[in-house]
Amino acid sequence: TLDLQYFIFRGDQTGRLLTAALLRAADRGVRVRVLVDDGDVAAGDEQILALDGHAGAEVRYFNPFAYRGRSRFRRSLEFLFNGRRLDYRMHNKLLVVDNSVALVGGRNIGNQYFQVDPDSQFADDDVFAAGPIVRQLSATFDEYWNSELALPARALSPVKPTSTASTHSRAGSHKSSQRLAQTSKSNGVDYLGRSASGEPYAGILSGRLALVWAPAEVVCDNPEKRKIEHGARAGKLMAPSVVAAANGAQTELLVVTPYFVPSDDELTILKDLRQRNAHVGILTNSLETAPGLTAYAGYTHYRVPLLKAGVNLYEARARLGNARGSGQTARLSRYGHYALHGKLFVIDRQRVFIGSMNYDQRSRNINTEVGLIIDSGELARQTAARFTAMVQMDNAYTLALRPGGANIKSRLVWDTLENGKPIEYQREPARSSWQRMRARWLSLLPLDSEL
Repeated sequence: TLDLQYFIFRGDQTGRLLTAALLRAADRGVRVRVLVDDGDVAAGDEQILALDGHAGAEVRYFNPFAYRGRSRFRRSLEFLFNGRRLDYRMHNKLLVVDNSVALVGGRNIGNQYFQVDPDSQFADDDVFAAGPIVRQLSATFDEYWNSELALPARALSPVKPTSTASTHSRAGSHKSSQRLAQTSKSNGVDYLGRSASGEPYAGILSGRLALVWAPAEVVCDNPEKRKIEHGARAGKLMAPSVVAAANGAQTELLVVTPYFVPSDDELTILKDLRQRNAHVGILTNSLETAPGLTAYAGYTHYRVPLLKAGVNLYEARARLGNARGSGQTARLSRYGHYALHGKLFVIDRQRVFIGSMNYDQRSRNINTEVGLIIDSGELARQTAARFTAMVQMDNAYTLALRPGGANIKSRLVWDTLENGKPIEYQREPARSSWQRMRARWLSLLPLDSEL
């Protein structure tokens, strides 16, 4: 069996290669189930429907739009009249194989998320899991798959997929392989060679790459999350477990999140940790790396209060001075299109949370999420070492408050290293003045609860 659950499943080279691999598995008699959210789609993403034409595979969409085309205007129009339902999205990322091994984390399916595309690189994190924990992860997939919000693609599509569609998908995959090979030459990573070698998976199976054995807890929202929050039914929510784990830190809490829009109680927890003299470090996106300006604008409200509380706040740079810890090659980093997408907590260098949940109010209250809290000093120390590498001044901006003059508020500054020389920016680093101005305008809107 192969069960895949993703917020985004793009129809680019990465998505087509994975679809072709799933078709080959179905040809071998593997039962393939793919559950995809229907909130963020682009032209070409419908290639996943090639699977639905295979007897051994099925695709379902979570909380789908009634309109099945790819006109953004028509989708926006439907959202305008049905926003209460369509705002509720499945943000989970999970792959389960034979109920025996699983991959869970923050990564969607698409070139950006595997750092294939030099023009847009989303750095992400997953954890490979084996053992009894996988059956629990598999059970969360079944819960979503059997939810009344997960509708079969063949019930929505006006035209039934056929075996011809599967043939076209395999042909498209061949073209995708050629394009991926060309991309590999530009960024210094032989993706196809790595895939053919089976690494690192082959090394894990052979024992050359040893797994770190540790207790872990699955944390997952119920697919009917909104009804649970409103008291209409009973069920589990993951945010309380993750927040409690963070609040339990004694000496240190490290956070990596692409979006940072904390709720009032989460902000209080961070301030309380500082009052207990615990070290708090947060790495998030800068304006120049932000995937979404609206969420970034919401984050800007929290920078000064956090700094005043003694939190160490870092913002990733688009062009990394040192690729160590970033998960990508130095050559790819030089394009200057780096952005964070991973979601991690490291607690006292003894526990790690990794999953799909951002540190924002949308992840807490609107989207559904999944992840693991792992009790492992070894994994926690490895993750903390990567955090330390990524917040070096040639990779990130270190935010600080400088005292103003008489009757003048403290000034926010961005310290970094460029060409080995320390630089202090007194205006927010941005790709353009227009980007900076748009972020400022958006920060005036009361949208934090939606971000």
